[in-house]
Amino acid sequence: MATSDTTVRAGAHLDAAGAPELVRAPAATFVSVTGSGRPGTEAFYRKKRLVSDVARALPGDHDPTVVELLYWFPETAQPVEIADFYWVNPTDDLQYRVLGRVPDGTPTEDIAAACRAATSTVDAGDEFEVFSLPERTVVQLMHHGPFASEDRSLADLGAFAHERGLRRSGPHHEIHLDDFGPDTPQENLRTILRDPVSVG
Repeated sequence: MATSDTTVRAGAHLDAAGAPELVRAPAATFVSVTGSGRPGTEAFYRKKRLVSDVARALPGDHDPTVVELLYWFPETAQPVEIADFYWVNPTDDLQYRVLGRVPDGTPTEDIAAACRAATSTVDAGDEFEVFSLPERTVVQLMHHGPFASEDRSLADLGAFAHERGLRRSGPHHEIHLDDFGPDTPQENLRTILRDPVSVG
């Protein structure tokens, strides 16, 4: 049964509480590149390093070490909600977009120049673009620790949304506040888990 507690607070882009909350997330602009397959592959980390390098080469007060990811499955996949996002379909079927935040109004020619200046390897299939997320209503929380334990955090987030009659209405969004690589200890990592929602 839906609860009457649907209070939405105004949120900051890089801020989340340790418990589930309903937030109006602000609009944001990014440099981005898309990929497919499970996270943690060499291709995944190459794209992550490349987006950080491109963001670092652009002017502004953004933090290039904060890398964000949007995840979704193809339309032919089984439907998934917040709590079961990673556990219904094979993770090899994931589609993703790696995001590095940049100032609003960053021209595409600046993106192209930053790509040329990047020290990471650019693959022939990499297509960089300026990508914008609109202001939107989301459920979110701050996950602390290993990625493998996100199942508990997503279960809490999914239950919170379900109690309020809300359903995921767009790609799953992860904001990695700490830089990480394949060998980084994950015990102290901070990850904002964020899902856009609408009334189900």
